[in-house]
Amino acid sequence: MDFTPKNIRTFIGAKDYETSRSFYRSLDFEEVILSDKMSLFKVNEHLGFYLQDYYVADWIDNSMVFMEVDDIEKCEAELLSKDLPSKYQGVKLTEIKQFDWGRELFLIDPSGVLWHFGQFGK
Repeated sequence: MDFTPKNIRTFIGAKDYETSRSFYRSLDFEEVILSDKMSLFKVNEHLGFYLQDYYVADWIDNSMVFMEVDDIEKCEAELLSKDLPSKYQGVKLTEIKQFDWGRELFLIDPSGVLWHFGQFGK
């Protein structure tokens, strides 16, 4: 590349846009409203994604986002403390799983988007 990339952001859809907005705010993402049908949810200037008021089952059912974390146990504790599965229909959270490359847990959002929270081995 003859240019310097600054970040990459994915687009994900929402079955119920308002519910998904609430869900991601409860995960402590900062919401930047871009229009009545799209928001940027970010952790900082380089980590974020676009949430759209748009739903296609085949697309959402195949959407995955990976977020690398520095401490998977702290991540799990924080996610558990939010009790998201009892607050949002369809949300599921797994326990930490061990893989050859590191450790990971999974979170399914209210629309069915699969989030991977992972910590690479040292």
